[in-house]
Amino acid sequence: MAFDRELLVHKLQRWEDYIQNYHLPEWDTIPNFGLYMDQVIVLLQQYLSFIPTSPDGKDSFVTASAINNYVRLKVMPAPVKRKYSRVHIAYIMMILMLKLSMSISDIQRLLPSEMSEEQVRAAYEEYAKNFRCMALTFTQQVHSAAEKLQTPSSSADAAATGLIIEYALTAGFNSLMAEKLIRLADADTQAVLTAETQQP
Repeated sequence: MAFDRELLVHKLQRWEDYIQNYHLPEWDTIPNFGLYMDQVIVLLQQYLSFIPTSPDGKDSFVTASAINNYVRLKVMPAPVKRKYSRVHIAYIMMILMLKLSMSISDIQRLLPSEMSEEQVRAAYEEYAKNFRCMALTFTQQVHSAAEKLQTPSSSADAAATGLIIEYALTAGFNSLMAEKLIRLADADTQAVLTAETQQP
């Protein structure tokens, strides 16, 4: 792979600026009147515009079939008379980001589809707060990555490859930790501790 150092630095700085200023919509600003599927997709593309489409630009990160699957699998509540409210939109926003690193079954455990509107609001607001905190941490990492790329001590190709591996490994470790933690829900504490003492 061949990388242009100037382009890499430019893109990292642009990404840093974007995430630094990005906020998920506040609960009260999410439309609460019934929206049809095509309106929901347009709204989600605006809200989550940082999630890339497919490389050819044809496939969106959110599709009607995916949303229908979330409903069918009971990852989120069904629309009312084919219309989606604030609760549905909040569910979909959380699902779309979480599914980048979690399985649908784990998301279902984390966000049960039968939550009340008050519970969904609380879950979304906590999610948005965590999202913002992690976004700011991420921008610091991106800033450091851009600084590393500006030092001429290594080739742009080696530096970019190193960053790709670093981000991929970070994503992998974070995903593993999320999976390990969610497995502790409803676990038999004594059985888990006993099993650990029997392992080498």
